Amino acid sequence: MQTNQLNQARNLDLPSREAMLHRAPSVQQFWTNHYDLLSDAWKGWEVSNSDTLATLDSSLLDKRLRDAVEHAWADPSKELAVQDLMQEVAPDVFEFQFFDPQRLADLRGYLEQVWEAQIPLRPPYGIVLNRRGAMLDSRSEGYLAAPSFQAFYRQILDRYMRPIARLLFPEIVGYDTQTFGFSIHYKPNTDTSIRPHTDASAVTLNINLNLPDESFTGSNVDFYDPSTGKMIGLAFKPGSAMIHRGNVVHAAQPITSGERTNFVLWLYGDYGRMPMQGSKRVAIDAKQRWAVPTGALDEFAPF
Repeated sequence: MQTNQLNQARNLDLPSREAMLHRAPSVQQFWTNHYDLLSDAWKGWEVSNSDTLATLDSSLLDKRLRDAVEHAWADPSKELAVQDLMQEVAPDVFEFQFFDPQRLADLRGYLEQVWEAQIPLRPPYGIVLNRRGAMLDSRSEGYLAAPSFQAFYRQILDRYMRPIARLLFPEIVGYDTQTFGFSIHYKPNTDTSIRPHTDASAVTLNINLNLPDESFTGSNVDFYDPSTGKMIGLAFKPGSAMIHRGNVVHAAQPITSGERTNFVLWLYGDYGRMPMQGSKRVAIDAKQRWAVPTGALDEFAPF
């Protein structure tokens, strides 16, 4: 049955790039009508490739981060060891090592097999429509529904992103129950940059997936500094991450050589609710940070 669904998915006629760029009604209808087929196809793909797919688990993450986070889950009073790994590189923008650069080859190898699977993946509208742009969250039609990837994705969000976001930006508690994510890929002469914007999120986590020998030039991420009125340009290192409030103005500069691949993950409240602009930081107990919301995921997607 799964093999048949896999073949059916591979034989679907995708909407045209022009139709996707203009968000034609037929495009939404395509993804909605084939939601179950595509989900089942990814399950079949994973079963048929189980011998060659890399294992996606916390061993791919930076060891210092992994150890600090695990200790904080066991005893929230030890959470400052997590905060010590964060470097403020622009106002309320923090950088830290997320993935182990030496293990990124395993994750990238998995993703290369995803790109070659020939199962339609919905690109993130309004950002990029290229081969490696894909939706990651189950609330999005045409998402990467492979079960092992989804388990890994949820682990990143629930055990790492949300408590770290609450530690750095405590006012977002209650506005971080829902999740959203996509991959993005930059290379010269295609989708090379993103103009200044804010995100429809309470908090954004942007994680670089470049291997240590995959260098690129350009493609800095600029963050607006309200104290100076200027932009601060920051560059990603392999496996590094930047986390910031969604309302921080930022932009991606044009990439001039090489390629850059990132996961972009968002947290926000039920049905897109976000903290009021300028919300004051509130003191909360550490145990509140190191907890997973118990409510159901809604079906709201920003795009």
